[in-house]
Amino acid sequence: MRLLVNGSSIGVAQMGPDFLLVDAPINHPPGNASLVLQVDQIERRWDVHLPEGISAASKRVAIAASL
Repeated sequence: MRLLVNGSSIGVAQMGPDFLLVDAPINHPPGNASLVLQVDQIERRWDVHLPEGISAASKRVAIAASL
């Protein structure tokens, strides 16, 4: 899994119903992103909203349905 945000691809270690745990967090303001899940050759994408943005100090990222 990975999170695509503003041209950056961030690895996702775990996904919950309203959060992600990312491998290497970066600072990014609130906004929209895409979550990509690839299993074998099948890829699925979801648009998500990052209501609190991303903080380089925390691997936990809040997500919500895209606005």
